[in-house]
Amino acid sequence: MSTLLLAAHGSRDPRFAETARRVADAVRRELPAVRVEVAYLDLTEPLIADVLADLDGDVVVVPLLFGDGFHSKVDLPALIDAAIAAAPSLTVTQTPIVGRYSPVPALIDRLAEAGAGPGDGILMTAVGSSDRGSDASTAERGRELSGALGRPVRTLFATRLGPRGAAVRAAVDDLLAAGAQRIAVSPLFLSAGLLSDRVEEHLDALGVPLVVAGPVADHPALVRAVVRLHRAESIRAETIRAETIRAETIGAESIGAASIRAESPQAATAQ
Repeated sequence: MSTLLLAAHGSRDPRFAETARRVADAVRRELPAVRVEVAYLDLTEPLIADVLADLDGDVVVVPLLFGDGFHSKVDLPALIDAAIAAAPSLTVTQTPIVGRYSPVPALIDRLAEAGAGPGDGILMTAVGSSDRGSDASTAERGRELSGALGRPVRTLFATRLGPRGAAVRAAVDDLLAAGAQRIAVSPLFLSAGLLSDRVEEHLDALGVPLVVAGPVADHPALVRAVVRLHRAESIRAETIRAETIRAETIGAESIGAASIRAESPQAATAQ
C-alpha cells in the first residue's frame, strides 16, 4: 500500500494538530486504498523526519501549505532528501502545495457559515513569508475573493502586524472608508492558532463591529486539492516507472540479440 504523508507546519496551539487530524480523516475517506499519515515541520509531533524514518515503499508528500515559500521550497525537500539518503529503498516525492488549487470556495463558505453579509468588508488574514512570490500569490487570492464576493477585501499578513497592530488598523480603516458596516475576518489558515488569535486581539482593541469566520480546516475544497495532488503525482510516478521498465526491457532484448548474432555460425565464418 502506498502512503500519502500530509506535511503541515505545526503549532504550539493544540487546535492545530486536531484540525490536521480531521483533514487526514477526510482524506482517508476519499482514498480508502491509500495509507494516510500526517506529520509536522516543527513544534508539533510527530515530526516529518521521524515519520519518514518509519515508512517504506512509495510515499507521496502533500504540503498542507497555502503559500509556496521557504518551508515548501527548502525545509521540506531537505527532510525528504535526508530520509532517502538514510533509506535508499524509500521512494519519496513531493507535490505542489495545496494552495496550488484555489481556497476561495472554502473561504466563501466559511464566511457564510459565520453570518457575513453584503455590508461587510472582508479582512483576509494569512501567514506572511520571506518569499515575495509566496506573498504575491496570497495577495492574488485576496483579489480573487474580492471578485467572487463583489466587495472589498484587504489582505493582512499575521506575521507582520506592525507596532501595536498598525497594519490591522490600516486595513480596517481602508475597509470602513470603502463603506463597510462591519469587518468580516476570513482566515486563510489551516487552523485557528496563536497567529489568528493575535489578529483578533488587535481587532477587539479597535472596538469595530466584527464577525470572524472559521479557518479552511477540512473543507471539501481542501480535501479535493489533496486528492488531486496525490493522484497527479501517483500517475506521474507510475508513468515514469513504466517507461523505465520498458527501456530496461528493450535494452535487455538488444543485448540478447547482439549475443545471438555473435555466436551464430555466420559470425564464426566471418571471423
